[in-house]
Amino acid sequence: MWRTGTAPGIFPLLGHGIALYRRPLAFLNSLPAYGDLVEIRLGPQRAWMVCHPELTHEVLMDPHTFDKGGPLYDRLGKLMGDGLVTCRQAAHRDKRRLLQPRFRPSHVAACTELVTEEAASVCDAWPTGRTVPVTEAMMTLTTRVISRVLLSDALDDATTAEVRDCLTDVVRGLFVRTVVPIDGLFRLPTPANRRYRNALSRLHAIIDTAIAERRRGAGRDDVLGTLLAATRGDGGAAALTDQDVHDHLITLLLTGVEAPALCLADAFSLLARHPEAERRLHAELDAVLPGGRRPGPDDLPHLVHTRCVVSETLRHSSPGWLFTRVATRETELAGCRLPEGATVLYSPYLLHHDPSSFPDPGRFDPARWLPGRPTAAQRRAMMPFSAGNRKCLGDEFTMVETTLALATLAGRWRLRHVPGYVAQPPRPAITLGPRALVMACEARSRASDSRTAGDHVVGNT
Repeated sequence: MWRTGTAPGIFPLLGHGIALYRRPLAFLNSLPAYGDLVEIRLGPQRAWMVCHPELTHEVLMDPHTFDKGGPLYDRLGKLMGDGLVTCRQAAHRDKRRLLQPRFRPSHVAACTELVTEEAASVCDAWPTGRTVPVTEAMMTLTTRVISRVLLSDALDDATTAEVRDCLTDVVRGLFVRTVVPIDGLFRLPTPANRRYRNALSRLHAIIDTAIAERRRGAGRDDVLGTLLAATRGDGGAAALTDQDVHDHLITLLLTGVEAPALCLADAFSLLARHPEAERRLHAELDAVLPGGRRPGPDDLPHLVHTRCVVSETLRHSSPGWLFTRVATRETELAGCRLPEGATVLYSPYLLHHDPSSFPDPGRFDPARWLPGRPTAAQRRAMMPFSAGNRKCLGDEFTMVETTLALATLAGRWRLRHVPGYVAQPPRPAITLGPRALVMACEARSRASDSRTAGDHVVGNT
């Protein structure tokens, strides 16, 4: 029997959107006490938060009843257009069928050298014993990787840095527009509103320029090449429009940069605070990649603990933390009647921190994901990439990218928190993670590995 309830309102005008914005994780953690399905307020609107993994699967496995929509996707649509992430269910199948081949395992394996090359390039200039801007470096890395997958070498270093910075402004601006859905506030000429609009405009211009340059030049075997071929309507499928091409690229760019970058930044932060997990990682890298060589596709099956670190980071600090769906008709969920158009929310963070699924959920423990360890219930509760037919197209690509990048970087460097570092609650945005993480780096050697790690350990969460 499902439990339903209503979260008490403390902000009559703006509702729980203010709580989500100011203290998102504390707010989410409070909701299961009220039920498995909890009614909340987002401004003047009612919404329902799903707080149980099985109930979440019920929503995600029925995309015809619970379609993409709600405040999050309404706002994302203004950035992404009608791309794969924001399109309604009726249009989803054809869009996914077009792009899926580019993210199949064979294509993912072919990107191994690309990822390790970019990871090595990012850290080549890191100064031993000095501090480095880790979040910025990881954003640069993932921007370079996804731009090469999408556009080959269409973006130079300056444009890559501009894309990285624009995305940072956009994802923060999108979130406040989602949880405080009062449009008039965002038409005011404030510095934050101007930054958001300028970043949005610049991202669209960069994509349009890349498309125009490709049309004037030679074809390439990349995602843009696939999309431009589809504008000819080959194979009997309806031809893509120029706007379709633009929307797909902006969607994949946005989703392919922030989340993996924040996952990597979080992984290094967590490893620095958990010396035993870091020692196990380094031991595996020294065994699988002797001499600090770069990993290749044949090494992936042997990077077991490295992948476990990524999985546990996604559980402990999932960048994608809050999503919405909209009821396409009046329906029943957990015994509660929902009207047509009802907003339903679910949170991977909330599910990943449910102690009934993951004992001691605040503890960072990559060993949870060793082969044979996770239970079937834990696998179902673990959904950093969603579930059902709207599951993230690039889920395996992201896992391979972050595993290879972590192996490449951690094989060469140890990152330490600077003295006096104290973990802070993440600043809310469409994604969650450390947005300005700075750490000290030191070159790895057997001598340094033998020293006691974690000189600046500041806690276990």
